[in-house]
Amino acid sequence: MKSPAEIATRYEAAGSAKSSAPFGKTLLLGIMAGAFIALGGLGSQIASCFASDPSSARMISSVVFPIGLFMVLIGGAELFTGNCLITIPVLSGKAKLSGMLKNWVIVYFGNMIGGFIIAALATFSHIYSFGDNALAMSVVNTAITKSNISFTDGLLRGILCNVLVCMAVWCSFAADELAGKVFALWLPVMLFIICGFEHCVANMYFIPAGLLTSAFYGISGDGLSLAGFFITNLIPVTIGNIIGGGLCVGAVYYAAYLKK
Repeated sequence: MKSPAEIATRYEAAGSAKSSAPFGKTLLLGIMAGAFIALGGLGSQIASCFASDPSSARMISSVVFPIGLFMVLIGGAELFTGNCLITIPVLSGKAKLSGMLKNWVIVYFGNMIGGFIIAALATFSHIYSFGDNALAMSVVNTAITKSNISFTDGLLRGILCNVLVCMAVWCSFAADELAGKVFALWLPVMLFIICGFEHCVANMYFIPAGLLTSAFYGISGDGLSLAGFFITNLIPVTIGNIIGGGLCVGAVYYAAYLKK
């Protein structure tokens, strides 16, 4: 197992490479990551659809959802929330601020495209008809809840979420073997799902899925709107994710292990 100081050095090199990757490659891998996270979200919704109580539903979801991050890290893809750690090579001088911001913008919209694609495919292939449309109702209700979150709640839950997601990425760098990487990334992601924190890339699937399902299945979507998606949810959650990953994890570990 790598020490924290060794992890910091390994991510410094990896993050620097991400910041200078070409546009086409970055966008393509961003789309893949958005799709992988969306598939994890879809699987977690199906698995927890008939849970007997909310706590059980979160526990079941937490076991399935990390499959998305597993595919991102092991398969190779670009995830906005994980890339908030690029603050590490920027602070150490191994990457440029402009390169980090370019990566964030390209990956963010790539992730959104990937999430939309999975939401559309799941809707129009009637996957949400599972359980005599019980899954469709659950998908719409989840989207309504997320579209009406307060700014403060979205911001703070976004911070807490990306502390755990970036710790999952960080911990996966400690292992060289596949089994160790999987175990390391799984536990922090399980925790963020159990706690109900907010992940902007996951919401790029959850809310569009609710919008499409509401229209396709004729389910009432009162309180569900594009404004709720982009303004009410994504803005505060994205800001929170940047603070949680880029500052609370990235900047802190830079100061602890790389700052001279």
